[in-house]
Amino acid sequence: MIVTGWNNGSPNIETGAGYGVRIKRKDRDRYFKKEWTKVIIELEGEGEIEVRLSKSFWRCCPELRCKEIGKWLINNKLAPWKKGSPPKFELESKGNKKFKLSCIKASRNDQ
Repeated sequence: MIVTGWNNGSPNIETGAGYGVRIKRKDRDRYFKKEWTKVIIELEGEGEIEVRLSKSFWRCCPELRCKEIGKWLINNKLAPWKKGSPPKFELESKGNKKFKLSCIKASRNDQ
């Protein structure tokens, strides 16, 4: 599934707090289960982290938010971004509450 970068409007570029990725609601409903309180995310090139699912994840805010995702974005020069132009990523379901977050490689037409 394709997800986009998210920030809370005042993210911390030192700690990574206030960053995450936004999931389309149809993808949230397809790949996530309401009984889950957390998921494991493998960050491309770094390893696994645990991300808590907020109660608002199922209402109005389908984002995976945590400072570790923020640090990964910053370390890979993917954040901060120009307002209205968040980066896109692939979030691949690996089953059993596990996902892999990867950068989308630019196509030749985009270069």
